[in-house]
Amino acid sequence: MGHYAKVNENNIVIQVIVATADYINTLPDKDSYIKTSYNTYGGKHYAPAAEGQNFSVLSDDQSKALRKNFAGIGMTYDPIRDAFISAKPYDSWVLDETTCRWEAPLPFPGSTESASIWYWDEALYQSDNTKGWIEDP
Repeated sequence: MGHYAKVNENNIVIQVIVATADYINTLPDKDSYIKTSYNTYGGKHYAPAAEGQNFSVLSDDQSKALRKNFAGIGMTYDPIRDAFISAKPYDSWVLDETTCRWEAPLPFPGSTESASIWYWDEALYQSDNTKGWIEDP
């Protein structure tokens, strides 16, 4: 069994299913299904954690990393990059070609150990490109 993303004529993911390759090969539109890896994020494959997926332990077998990111409905499949890419969140963000994840033009100022919540303010960045992250205490 594996995960497969069905893409439409514009390469937008419209469905993600769990199926066998044999089943996919029986479908009349089999070419619209692209295999994706549930444990792949940012071009790396992660081992499932006992409590569920937390993307903290890299898998020993990185050959399992498929198409940069696990597909989700609304994402785009880029056949040139062979990657699933989410929608661009803000005009100023740029695509990291290695991970196929969107990156803010300014580094994230917070820490994973902080209780603060940070969010991106695109209007602030457009008015002053040295600012953009806002802390919501």
